[in-house]
This record gives sequence, C-alpha cells and structure tokens, in this order.
Amino acid sequence: MRFARAVFLFFFPCWINAGPAPFTDRFVWVFGWNLRDDAAVADVCRVIETGADHGLNGAVVSFGLDALCRAKEDFLGRVEKVRQVCDRRGVEMIPSVFSLGYGGGVLAHDRNLAEGFPVENAPFLVRGGEARMVPDDSVRMVNGDFEAHEGNRFKGYGFHDGPGVVSFADCAVRHGGACSIRLENFGANPHGHGRVMQEIRVRPHRCYRVQLWVKTEGLEPVGGFAVQVLSGKRTLAPRQFKLPATCDWKPLTSVFNSLDFDSVRIYAGMWGGKAGKLWLDDWSIEEIGPINVLRRPGTPVTVRSEDGKVTFKEGRDYAPLVDPKMSAHRVEADPLPLKILPGGAIRDGQSLRVTWYHPMVIHDSQVTVCMAEPALGEIFDHEAKLLAERVRPRAVLLSMDEVRAGGTCAACRGKDMARLLGECVASQAQAIRRHIPNARVYVWSDMFDPGHNAHGDYYLVEGDFTGSWQYLPKDIIVAVWGGKPRAESLRFFSERGFQTLAACYYDADSLDGVKEWLNLARQIHGVRGLMYTPWQKKYDLLPAFGDLLRGH
Repeated sequence: MRFARAVFLFFFPCWINAGPAPFTDRFVWVFGWNLRDDAAVADVCRVIETGADHGLNGAVVSFGLDALCRAKEDFLGRVEKVRQVCDRRGVEMIPSVFSLGYGGGVLAHDRNLAEGFPVENAPFLVRGGEARMVPDDSVRMVNGDFEAHEGNRFKGYGFHDGPGVVSFADCAVRHGGACSIRLENFGANPHGHGRVMQEIRVRPHRCYRVQLWVKTEGLEPVGGFAVQVLSGKRTLAPRQFKLPATCDWKPLTSVFNSLDFDSVRIYAGMWGGKAGKLWLDDWSIEEIGPINVLRRPGTPVTVRSEDGKVTFKEGRDYAPLVDPKMSAHRVEADPLPLKILPGGAIRDGQSLRVTWYHPMVIHDSQVTVCMAEPALGEIFDHEAKLLAERVRPRAVLLSMDEVRAGGTCAACRGKDMARLLGECVASQAQAIRRHIPNARVYVWSDMFDPGHNAHGDYYLVEGDFTGSWQYLPKDIIVAVWGGKPRAESLRFFSERGFQTLAACYYDADSLDGVKEWLNLARQIHGVRGLMYTPWQKKYDLLPAFGDLLRGH
C-alpha cells in the first residue's frame, strides 16, 4: 500500500495539496504617465518590472494610444521601449483606448465631436454688419458683492450655513468693495458644510457664465470646495476646481446650460470641510452669446427671423459661425458675433433668433463625446489599424467609463441611451478585432452596472442608461471596479454570462479590500483575475499584491 502511494505521488505530485488554480489575469493598471519624456518611460518600466517580479502577467496602460495618427516618432519610440520590456518579462501590454466619457483620442481628431448642449432661439439684433445676442439683464446675482448684510446675515441668499458660527461678514479681507463672506469652523456643522446659496430665475436652453472670487487659508480638504448649479435633483454645472489650501484671491469661472429649467440654485463653499478658512466675493452670473460653438452635423447653427417664419442660409445671408480657438475649457472667451453678408436677406436693425450648441466641462477636465455622430466609426477603425501595426497588442481595455453627457445634441437627442452606449462599445470592439483578430476586449463596468452608473438622472445625460448591459456583446470581459468589493456587481455580470476582471485596490493603505475581492473572485463564476488599480501612482503595495495572487 505504501509502495502504491509512493508511485502515485511520483507521477502525480500536483494532485496532493494542490492550491486553487492561478488566475488567468493578474494585471496592474499603469496610469498617470503620458510618455512625453524618457523619465516617464523609466517610471513605467519600473512598475512593469516590479509586477513581473511578483507574478503579474499584464499591464493595462493609458498613454493616449487611440490618437496614434497624431503621434510623433519620439513618442512612438518610447512606447516601443515599454513594449519591449513587457515582451522580455512576459507581461502583456494592454492599451486602454477609446474613452468617450473623457474625450481622449477622439477629441484629438476633432474637438467638434464633443457632446453639444443647445442654446435655442436666442434673440440677436443686427447692427453695422453683424448680429449680437441680446442678453437677459434680469438674470443676475443679488448682493453678489456681499455688501448688504445685517451683522453676519447676508441679504438675497436662500441660506448660508451657520451665520455667526460658520459664515461671517468680513470687512477686513475682501476682493472688492467693503465686505466679503468668510466661511470657517466647519466642524460646527454636523456635515462639515460651509456654503452659501442663491436661487435665480433663468430661461430654458440658454448659456450662462458664473464667476466668483475665492481666497483660502489652510483649507482642508481642498477637494471639498465646489461651485454647484442645481435645478431639482439635476446638477447643471458639476464643476470642481483645484484650489491650493492657501491662496490669495483667485477668479473661478464656469459655464452651464439651463436645459429645460427656468430656475436654478447656485451654491459655493465647502462640503465636508475639516479645517481652514474660505472667503468668497464678487459673485456674478450673466447670460452669454456664442462661445465654443460646435460645428458638426449633429450641432447645426440655425438663424431665423424673429417670427420664425424665415430660415436664413449660411454662406449666403450670414458667414459661418465658427470659433477657430474653440475649446470646452475656454470659458472666459468673448461671445462671437454673427457676421452678416452683403447682398443677403438679413437687414440692419433686424431681430433674429439663433440656435447653436456648445460643449461643457464636467468636474475639472472631463469633456464627453457624442456617441451618435457617424464620424466616430471611421476614427475607431483608423486608430485600431494603427494600434495593430505599431503596438501589436493581444488585448485592449475600452475606456468607456463615466459617460456623463449625452442625448442633448441633434445627433443623439431622443435616442435610447442604453442601446446607443451598448452599440457604441460593440462598434469599438468590432474595429479592434477587424485589425487584431481574436483580440481579448475588456471594458470598464460602471456604465453597464445598474448598481453603479447604468441608470437614469445621470449627470448631464438626457435619457436613461438602464438596460445598457443587454446590448453589450457577451464576449467582452467586464472590468468591475470600485473602492469597496462589489459582490453584487460581480454576480450581476456572472449571471448574465459575462467573464469579469476585478479591478481593485484604489489607493488604500492596505490590501484588506483586495483580500475581500479575492475571496469573492474564488466564489463567483467567471472571474478571470484581479487588477491592481491605483489612481494616484501608489505602487508601494504592488509586490504584496502580486504575492497575494501568486499564493492563491
């Protein structure tokens, strides 16, 4: 009996004390380097080498590899150096491409492909060969200079948190005039808030610019500061500004579209504040004419007579309304005039109604692409071909996360946003596989996860992403992400026949969360592996992460 057991162990040693099978995917997310210099290459390669030393077999990289047609030779040379290191260490280099939520390479092709927000039938008056918008001067901040106050209570505002406790009239520190509002002692508010709000009547489908002067001293956390424009439950200007903890007076400017609403609530201040001081002064709002006008089939410019009975023709009656410096980030630009062409049908002194579309910045940098514009298909195919030729990957990650605008321009208005999203991702995957046959294609989970972002009332989207998962091809691997383990999400996709990748970690101080993800991955069918996913270049725990996966 002992002899028989010895023979069995000699030929089949792995059957005894064999641990669970290793994960197919053991990845690291390499994020935050654009390869503009050799130092970035060294940093990236160091991360890849560390991962390889500890058993990882894939590096998902975000270098702007979906705009290769515009790449210079020095950039391509740096990409090649990274690829060679990956090949030498047996690590797949997996490009992250085709972000439409953040514009990415698509807007590098054409900035006009940004999602457009309509300004409808704005009044213009023709004078001296050009027409300019006639703004509604009744739209303005009341007591925006904070001069009118009784003690620590300011007139004209719906509220300001904790008068005399959190918010104060400060006649010693101000940007202009004799007074500002100072916000401090945030701990006195149960939520750490120190805010001020005013409700303002606006016109639907118009463009407004808000400006505010801000000063800080030891502010903590600086990410708690925001300027918000809300109507009902909708956030119309979801902007974040990167303020220093301590800074002298600084102007902040944002633009918003009123959409269907006739009133808005404008907030400024701290959410979840812990320490420091914040001053606000000289707050203003104005209706503005054409800035950053988008020009593509889905964002037409229309010029009509005052009564709407006559539609004038571009190139015959008026010159094309084009801004050569167009950029969603150029929020302080002067509005464009409409140039009237001699010999046309538009006369001096005439009133017009003009419609155009403009882009929007979300948070501090995000500009979303319209998913319905036909030109996207050509860009996907063109860039996929270059990716196959110059990078030669065997897998890609479609960076289709946080698509926070859509359904507002003529190309996508009224469409089923869930179906449009799914079909857009399917089109991207088809383009990849047309040039890289049998490529594995991954996609971020959030826009297909009903427990995450696949729902209605999502940021500036007109429409509903509920059900988007029904249009996602089953051969696409879903990268489920989030700071905390998402058991419901992994099960949701597993039950619908998808393979998944658990994208975990998120800059924590330990791997405790990763261990929870790991336990879930062992219990739920279809989980291919895990990815170390930082957003702040925190790779100190990468060796331990690799060892943890290798131990399983």
